[in-house]
Amino acid sequence: MKQVTTYTGKKVLVLGLAMSGASAAKLLMRLGADVTVSDLKPLAENPEAQALQAAGCKVITGEQTPDQLSAGFDLMVKNPGISYDVPIVKRALELKLPIVGEMELASEIAEAELVAVTGSNGKTTTTTMIQKMLDHDRQAGKAVYAGNIGVPASKVAQEVSADDTLVLEISSFMLTETTAFHPHIAVLTNIFSNHLDYHKTRANYVAAKMKITANQTADDYFVVNFDNPEWRELSQKSAAQVVPFSRENNSQEGSYEADGTLYFRGEAIMPASEVKVPGDHNIENALAAIAVAKLEGVSNAAIVGVLRSFGGVRHRTQYVLEAEGRQYYNDSKATDMEATEMALKGFKAPVVLLAGGLDRGYTFEKMIPAFKAHVKAIILFGETAKLLEDTAKEAGIKTIKMSENVETAVPLAYELSDPGDIILLSPANASWDQYPSFEVRGDRFIKAVEKLTGKQEEA
Repeated sequence: MKQVTTYTGKKVLVLGLAMSGASAAKLLMRLGADVTVSDLKPLAENPEAQALQAAGCKVITGEQTPDQLSAGFDLMVKNPGISYDVPIVKRALELKLPIVGEMELASEIAEAELVAVTGSNGKTTTTTMIQKMLDHDRQAGKAVYAGNIGVPASKVAQEVSADDTLVLEISSFMLTETTAFHPHIAVLTNIFSNHLDYHKTRANYVAAKMKITANQTADDYFVVNFDNPEWRELSQKSAAQVVPFSRENNSQEGSYEADGTLYFRGEAIMPASEVKVPGDHNIENALAAIAVAKLEGVSNAAIVGVLRSFGGVRHRTQYVLEAEGRQYYNDSKATDMEATEMALKGFKAPVVLLAGGLDRGYTFEKMIPAFKAHVKAIILFGETAKLLEDTAKEAGIKTIKMSENVETAVPLAYELSDPGDIILLSPANASWDQYPSFEVRGDRFIKAVEKLTGKQEEA
């Protein structure tokens, strides 16, 4: 890793642990900082805090209050999930205390070339495709992924060398806390209207996403979805070389689909039908990955090999199993309407849809066309069940059922389905009203499917 002296002797408050906070605290201690961590979970129930305390780190647990800042810190490293509305963070802003993100720390010390992926949807699938392509038949070093994909970037950044490529999935929360973050290749999959409870306005959300290219230069690349006029316009704000990708053949200057074939700058790569993961949205993800791979000199054979074999990421239109002629898919990562619409469009067979979750204050009228075209029956749960019921009725869905949660929805879905149908968990909502994460929600769905069918999830 790069030997930086920026944090030597500095008093740093790490706010919030989990994986990224604990990793950041360890890195800062290694860099010579005087580190204090503050986490809401009590010490007795907090193995990360216990381990840090044993390593000589100061630890505060059970509360996060503004008076903790009285110790005179030089900067704060904030867990990206902690809102700027939290009193201690508001006080830090009033004191003009610099707030740095774990992703920024990682980028400062990583020797590897950085490829960064952001967007409202498709980040994890695109990140994984890119990592697999860049690592396929590689002659020197390796390609590894980290970040919002579930692996702390600050941990991996300490392990990679100059021969490696670090592929980072980076959320809008993480980007908010960057100032000098500078990937060689940045990817914007799309921008919808997500996380407005955190960012307050769509303009703030878009501005956070665009920080991925803020420090790029003409020596870098900005890979952008050209299938929306707004995204094309946003690309012009970048100083990097813009490389488009387009499923609708809106530009041939990068990767695109035309007449059922995927191309890069006029060179045919493969038939779109051979991409293993289903749905038009995954064609878009594949095109983004192709653009990055070609920029990095990856062979067509390696690209095709990955796209023909890669079956998807867990919780993202993930094929679970087939039983009695019914195919079960876990798309728990669909925490917004656009993701569920994309998932539905990926299936030609009738869909029994499981949906619902956290009420973020919006309604679902825009889902009516996708409901009409693809959904034969719908089972609803969570805070938004009634809102989705109204939308389903307006879409003309005849069979609408309410369920307590995902687990109870699975046997009901079986009863409403026929051989040849798709049973799909794609909630269109965050999970936090009933589950601590979309991963837990998806795992509970898979367990319920396994219990119902007596079969095991397919690898």
